[in-house]
Amino acid sequence: MLVDTAVAPWARTLWLMVAVQFIMSVALSVVSPILPLFLPELGVSDPSAVDFWSGILNSMNFLIAAFVSPLWGSIADRYGRKIMVLRSSIAICFFTLLMGFSQHLWQLVLLRSLMGAFSGFSASAIALVATQLPERRLGYALGWLATGQLAGTLTGPIAGGFIADVTGDYRMTFFCTSVIAAIAVVIAYLGVTETNDRQKSKPKTSIFGAIGMLVKIQGLLPLFLVLLLAQFAVRAVQPVITPFVLELVPTQNGIATLAGFAFSVTGVGDVLASPFLGKRSDQLGYRRVLLICLFGAVLTSLPQAFIGTYWQFLALRFAIGMFVGGILPTANALVGQVTPAEKRGLAYGVTASATFFGSFLGPFSGGSIAAVFSIRWVFVLTAVLFLANLFWVYRSVQEPARTTATDE
Repeated sequence: MLVDTAVAPWARTLWLMVAVQFIMSVALSVVSPILPLFLPELGVSDPSAVDFWSGILNSMNFLIAAFVSPLWGSIADRYGRKIMVLRSSIAICFFTLLMGFSQHLWQLVLLRSLMGAFSGFSASAIALVATQLPERRLGYALGWLATGQLAGTLTGPIAGGFIADVTGDYRMTFFCTSVIAAIAVVIAYLGVTETNDRQKSKPKTSIFGAIGMLVKIQGLLPLFLVLLLAQFAVRAVQPVITPFVLELVPTQNGIATLAGFAFSVTGVGDVLASPFLGKRSDQLGYRRVLLICLFGAVLTSLPQAFIGTYWQFLALRFAIGMFVGGILPTANALVGQVTPAEKRGLAYGVTASATFFGSFLGPFSGGSIAAVFSIRWVFVLTAVLFLANLFWVYRSVQEPARTTATDE
């Protein structure tokens, strides 16, 4: 067993959800480096068109998810967060399997959109964990949950590139993703428990009425913009990483694996930094850690526009990972601090819409900028976005009052 449930019953839920988060993040990131390489099989061969459609495919599911996430959050508050974790995991498993059979571009776009309508895994996982543990451990727990996500993001692209290069079949990557997601479904169903005492005896409220109540919660709306800008900046580079590696590497041998490493090395920095930053944020303050992370992200984003070798690119992707690993869990911890426990499912559903909008706008904008101008301008865009977020946090986000406690 991972933890003694008699001593810390909430900890078992945390560690199992970290494992599920890791597996689902592997599943979600496996196909990232091979999407630009898979498009020619669907009839998209022009390099500018590949950049553009890579952006669309990396963003379409997030656009749909942005609109439905508050609805799923409201349902989670009423019926339970675990069932939302299972729903999103099953959706990812099913629709990714169908993507492997795509024969036309429109089919792939449609399936990515449908996956977005029924997924929203990360928001469900955060809401589940945030309502099952002591308030004083919020930053610590969300830091570890982010570590599971980022470790999966590290592993997935490497695995996806390796599978594609070894099998010579990009479709196998989609099939393997479906199997990986099915494993997470089994673990969540059999292992994760949820206490429901916080969800009972609540009046039924429409989704729009509930969102209206959340708007009145002081400090929540500024965090909505923080999450949107952060995710915009993080996701903007994803559709151009593989084409940029093609520019930097003179050989085409093993290009999918090299692109997978370029995706994953950011996750290495994330994994190293996120637990540390999550724990420190409980002690130093979430706002202060958020400012430090955003400042570091600015400093490590801009130089990527000027490098000339693959190894320089890897080094800078690792460096930025050390800072972005602290942005989302720290901001999500602030959301938990300003929101009553009984409304956190909806709150994380609404703020998940911010990350989904950012996840849509980022790849779409990155792919479009690369297609119209050049890939290097995408890195300039991300630096500007991190800088804007830094100023916004400094001016608009306040540290909520909270009880200081040890980690024990």
